[in-house]
Amino acid sequence: MAHSAKFDGTYGPSTWDWVREQADDYEASAGSEANTLRDTGLPVIVMTTVGHKTGLVRKVPLMRVEHEGEYAIVGSKGGAPAHPGWYHNLMADPTVLIQDGPEPFETTVRLITGAERDEWWERCVEAFSPYAEYQAKTDREIPVFISARPS
Repeated sequence: MAHSAKFDGTYGPSTWDWVREQADDYEASAGSEANTLRDTGLPVIVMTTVGHKTGLVRKVPLMRVEHEGEYAIVGSKGGAPAHPGWYHNLMADPTVLIQDGPEPFETTVRLITGAERDEWWERCVEAFSPYAEYQAKTDREIPVFISARPS
């Protein structure tokens, strides 16, 4: 599936070794390798954004939380006090690539709140139970974005 040229820019790999290695291995194998979180066996996707300050292409593996063709993008950062860096990229430009398998697809994400977030949060915790612990250890509400359904 084609995507816009903005994702063809200069790649700025993560400074976190495991994030960079997992994203690279996942992409290089068309999603057949590095497709789980470390040794948990739980599936991941890779999200590609463009840095709102640097203009660099950024790739981050995230837990796979999918429901009826939509994906949740969870800004947990392990329950850290601040949102992950990519949160600001999504707020500046909600167009991302999501790769769940061989082919990435372009989609637009939106930040959800209220009852919609509550419903998705349950799905997120069901997919990856540590999200509940992460929320308990931080004062911020962990942001959840939802992708538009691919057409």
